[in-house]
Amino acid sequence: MKLQQLTDVLRTYEIKNEGNPDILQIEMDSREVQEGTLFFCIPGYTVDGHDYAHQAVKSGAVAVVAERVLPQLDVPTIIVRDIKRAMARMANLFYQDPTSSLHLIGVTGTNGKTTVTHILEQMMRDAKKKTGLIGTMYTKIGDQQLNTQNTTPESITLQKRFKEMVDAGVDTALMEVSSHALHLGRVRGCDFNVAVFTNLTPDHLNYHETMEAYMYAKGLLFAQLGNRYSNDKVAIFNCDDQATNELLNMTTVDAITYGIKNHADVMAKDIQISSKGTTFMLSAFQEEIEINMKLIGMFSVYNALAAASAALVSGIPLETVKESLESVQGVAGRFEPVDAGQDYTVIVDYAHTSDSLENVLTTVKEFAKGNISVVVGCGGDRDRTKRPVMAEIATKYADHAIFTSDNPRSEDPKQILDDMVTGLAARNFSVCLDRKDAIYQAVNQAQKNDILVIAGKGHETYQIIGSKTIHFDDREVAKQAIEERV
Repeated sequence: MKLQQLTDVLRTYEIKNEGNPDILQIEMDSREVQEGTLFFCIPGYTVDGHDYAHQAVKSGAVAVVAERVLPQLDVPTIIVRDIKRAMARMANLFYQDPTSSLHLIGVTGTNGKTTVTHILEQMMRDAKKKTGLIGTMYTKIGDQQLNTQNTTPESITLQKRFKEMVDAGVDTALMEVSSHALHLGRVRGCDFNVAVFTNLTPDHLNYHETMEAYMYAKGLLFAQLGNRYSNDKVAIFNCDDQATNELLNMTTVDAITYGIKNHADVMAKDIQISSKGTTFMLSAFQEEIEINMKLIGMFSVYNALAAASAALVSGIPLETVKESLESVQGVAGRFEPVDAGQDYTVIVDYAHTSDSLENVLTTVKEFAKGNISVVVGCGGDRDRTKRPVMAEIATKYADHAIFTSDNPRSEDPKQILDDMVTGLAARNFSVCLDRKDAIYQAVNQAQKNDILVIAGKGHETYQIIGSKTIHFDDREVAKQAIEERV
């Protein structure tokens, strides 16, 4: 593709060093540049792509897009006012508008995004669809699994992945859509057919600052479905969440609701929860069917309803929805048991917000026969306001809580823990800076029929301490602790 073809989608820009080279690839990471690359100079939080433009040219970049003039650059340089907006538009063109060829379902909300997209993947596969998935844990194209750095990648990576999906014959794509991605414009150009809202609870306030701004960012997914009436666009909302009333005002397309407490288009009734699974009657669009699923807890019912709603409006039969819900085994790091033959229960869960931690602990409380303990911490360089709330919930619902490190990053781990416990009235807790020691301590204290929840990291296989990322998997450590105790 010629550079001129890409710049034709931009209404306003300046060009320095005229030229119309062939563009063979587009990149925003100078380390990925090869001969024939168009390089985007993205200003970041820690580094500025403009500082790497000369290196990109040395590596083979034949043109550059920037927000300011770069002296002594001898390749065509496109100067734009908003480089991320320009990048999204040019990436969409370069990769031939791939989402227009996909049935694209986006899921946003504080909690449940990963589980909902994975349940949907199961439903679509059971309906003989070929799927792609983009989310927190990985990107999947059919059966091929790729690593991912962000829940929702930057627009260049996103459009490239969607093009790879189209080329691989994928017809249905599921994507977790984070509030950061929406606010930063990463999903601009993505043609969503279905958008799903799970819930809104305090999180990422270090970035969004207020709950209103956080909700607004989530609302962009629904606003961006378009302002015309379209039969292939549907917005799906959790009507038991108070944010839904405001989010409904942000979209023009058909809205479908799901819920348990309030009347909805898709509902769960007669819910029975045990340590073995959850049973309920699924009522959807004047049809009803009984569901017996292995997933546990009220939050799992909400996730099931969200996925069922998206599947049903996508044309998946109710019977297939039932079969899929009943066959889903769970998602890695989401209420995942660690079993090494012990007579007590150990559960690893990604719960890293106050709402998700409360959901997990209240679910455990419903079937616990012994004491409940929880190992939990809070991430560094993240929202400090949730730290005391997390500690309060842990001590409220667990018989004993151990507060420990969870990706402290550049912060002092002790300061994070001080933030958690300062002002805490309860005394049923202890503090252990080292996460491995905390897990071992909890395992060694567990008695028959007790339940230990290790919260916060879930599927993650690393711990970020300072500038270093070290291997750390709660599931591995817990299993090792159990085996060494036995």
